[in-house]
Amino acid sequence: MQYIKTTFAFTLCVAALLFAGCGEKEKETTMEKTNPTFLQLAKERFSVRYYAKTPVEQEKIDAILEAARIAPTAKNQQPFHIYVLQSKEALVKVNELTRCAYEAPVVFIVCYDKSKAWVNPFDASDDSGVMDASIVGTHMMLEAFEQGLGSCWVKYFDAKQIAAAFDIPDNLTPSFLLDVGYPSKGAAPTKMHFDKREATDFTTYK
Repeated sequence: MQYIKTTFAFTLCVAALLFAGCGEKEKETTMEKTNPTFLQLAKERFSVRYYAKTPVEQEKIDAILEAARIAPTAKNQQPFHIYVLQSKEALVKVNELTRCAYEAPVVFIVCYDKSKAWVNPFDASDDSGVMDASIVGTHMMLEAFEQGLGSCWVKYFDAKQIAAAFDIPDNLTPSFLLDVGYPSKGAAPTKMHFDKREATDFTTYK
């Protein structure tokens, strides 16, 4: 009788281990399937112009800012500064200054400091400010999509008005706005979004 009990217990243990192992293996496979490549991420992301009223969690804002922090800049001089608009007062103000804030629950103002930007030694009028801010913005835009959020890159505003409205100092130039939030139901890419040139149209080999 004792032998039967021992054998039964051993069989249960083996079955439990096999079941647990199968469960872990399935979990890993699922994670691999849902982990997109960079090109998949870039192709699926689109500009969102309709947002839900759902607030964006602070941890997701932090993730977007971390993506900005690690972005490459010329000579790693990091001349950018970011304003995060999320208070009711700030959002009302930015929507008054541009029709392209689209009532998003978070709007980032990405600025660059011309005094800190790298300057081309062959052309003193050529600095990296806009380029660096754009690299930072691209990181933020793609991380927002990774976080399940929509975004829209906005240049339709008067930089002087934006600077005055949000007390942005003279050394910083507002480069663009990045609207971020959960897409509202029915938000979809425009037909123009899919109108892309072939690589052969813009590539020259020498």
